[in-house]
Amino acid sequence: MALEKLKRIDTTKIEIPLDYKPGMRVKGIIYVDEILEKELEAQSIAQVANVATLPGIVKASMVMPDVHTGYGFAIGGVAAFDLKEGIISPGGVGYDINCGVRLLRSNLQKEEVVPKIKDLVGVLYNEIPSGVGSKGKIRLGPEDEKKLLLKGALWAAEQGFGDAEDLEKTESGGCIEGADPSLISKKAYERGRAQQGTLGSGNHFLEVQYVDEIYDERAASLGLFKEQITIMIHTGSRGFGHQVCTDYLEVMERAVLKYKIELPDKELACAPFESPEAQDYLAAMRAAANYAWANRQCIMHWARETFMKVFDISPRKLGMTMIYDVAHNIAKVEEHDVNGKNMKLIVHRKGATRAFAPGHPELPEVYRDIGQPVLIPGDMGRASFILLGTERAMEETFGSTCHGAGRIMSRHQAIKRAKGRAIWREMEDKGIIVRSAGRGTLAEEMSEAYKDISNVVDVVHNAGISKKVARLRPIGVIKG
Repeated sequence: MALEKLKRIDTTKIEIPLDYKPGMRVKGIIYVDEILEKELEAQSIAQVANVATLPGIVKASMVMPDVHTGYGFAIGGVAAFDLKEGIISPGGVGYDINCGVRLLRSNLQKEEVVPKIKDLVGVLYNEIPSGVGSKGKIRLGPEDEKKLLLKGALWAAEQGFGDAEDLEKTESGGCIEGADPSLISKKAYERGRAQQGTLGSGNHFLEVQYVDEIYDERAASLGLFKEQITIMIHTGSRGFGHQVCTDYLEVMERAVLKYKIELPDKELACAPFESPEAQDYLAAMRAAANYAWANRQCIMHWARETFMKVFDISPRKLGMTMIYDVAHNIAKVEEHDVNGKNMKLIVHRKGATRAFAPGHPELPEVYRDIGQPVLIPGDMGRASFILLGTERAMEETFGSTCHGAGRIMSRHQAIKRAKGRAIWREMEDKGIIVRSAGRGTLAEEMSEAYKDISNVVDVVHNAGISKKVARLRPIGVIKG
């Protein structure tokens, strides 16, 4: 497959034409400028083309500028399938179902927090369990488990972890309907039982940040101002979601044979959307998505409590409220315009964030005029961004944009590169206090292991599929 067949459409997009690979039903689109094009992996390009061969795919197989090779689908991938002719594939969602980002604002300013940042990070690290196999403070009985899977963040709010305002500012209200706890394996229940309210490992984190730059006056509508302290939480469905994906990949591998689906890569295992196998996966995936929304809700509650304790401040004075919570590993049934025709589609977003335009009925009333907040975390040493969804995203990408910086080094390569270095000290020299469950995590997650988030965000901003509103800089990080 010749890379010279790729065609640059404009400064932000490359096209993979239909003749790039036999069997492609639609073209491929890679959102990437000339800077990030140099970091494109051949395997990622092949994965975009492979997805374009799947039954019922509409418009294009797309990836965002944070693209890197994943399981079946590239990470950064967006693909939508017709409900009648199309399929659903666990590889298009990923193992960490509803990995996502939650952002909180506060009334605190950077100058108030920096003198206490070491204490604050220490208490946050003690209050919020993190790391591989970490166990939370919540112990779930069988009935509570089922309620949580059906209600998501609402379950957490009912237990006293937050309130109705939090739910209003969460994608899907923090609960996606159609979950079925009876379709979850015993092993998934066992893995999820003790992990509710935990951060997990790898690239998951809680960051104390401050508003470093404001690009758009609409930042005021989000309650943002310069030098303001914000808190970003990045985690998902933990071992529970991982097991749901593992279980249903086996189901889908059998379904491929049953329905005689020809695949260029067995990792694209899938089933026709209307089949029992696909519907079971969808109901199980929704349960895992609800688990993740409850998880972020609980972590947010403990973060608020920690700030009140460390700063001896009342909830009203602290003013720590939700800006938004958005998923970036999920498949959802949505309505979109395709060639002038309104269609119901199953939209897979794997390492891609929803970016709905102003006026969309799914947006909370408070954001209906400005568009959906888009939360893009960077690596722990540089920056994160807040953007807003646009009409261009609705037209081009099924209302989707990037989800983060995107790795350019494997975890093994990063550990090798970090040998002999004290990453925590390098971070402290930059004014960032870090606590982690292990040194290995800091090596794996160092800034050099990632693309520069500013380049990634510039691509989606210049392409018009989301618009920059503010940049956030970290001053305190806890990682698994």
